[in-house]
Amino acid sequence: MHALFRGVRVIPVVTIAREEEAVPLARVLSESGLPVIEVALRTPAAPAAIAAIARQLPQVTVGAGTVERPADVARAREAGARFLVSPGMTAELAAAALASELPYLPGVATPSEVMKARELGISLMKLFPAEAAGGVDLLAALAPVFPGVAFCPTGGLDQERARRYLALPNVPVVGGSWMVPREAIAAGDWARLRRLAAAAAALGRGDAA
Repeated sequence: MHALFRGVRVIPVVTIAREEEAVPLARVLSESGLPVIEVALRTPAAPAAIAAIARQLPQVTVGAGTVERPADVARAREAGARFLVSPGMTAELAAAALASELPYLPGVATPSEVMKARELGISLMKLFPAEAAGGVDLLAALAPVFPGVAFCPTGGLDQERARRYLALPNVPVVGGSWMVPREAIAAGDWARLRRLAAAAAALGRGDAA
């Protein structure tokens, strides 16, 4: 997972309602500087959306999010997902995800969950829901307790909150959907989405945005 995300600081978390939205949206995100995309398995269209992006845009690294069950791992892999993200972690899900040999980002929200993931050899984890779980203060407190463990906070982020998270030494990357508002996708407002994506990508470069 560290290798997959090297050089990546912001990951759009996208919910696709219609398969035909997937490729145009992924193209806008990639061209705006966000080439790694998480498609949430929250809609019937999600597996087909992942497959379409993987097939038509090989320059995009597309993964599956909201992976909750071993069956989701199988669906994601069959669709062509290149990484897996879950909101939490169970023993059965972790076993299936690790057996898939796809990079796996499990969700954690407490020190005990961090320890369980670390026991499996996982050193990059998703803090979820980041803002509700304690946000920047929680991650700052975890840093000296868990050296070598890094986090991708997701949940409740916006442009300014993302900037604060990225300033932490144990946060190499953040995830969020603030740059892909549902109404803009539904309206096909690619110009607005391009502006939001470019601003998010600028955060990753440390530019003012």
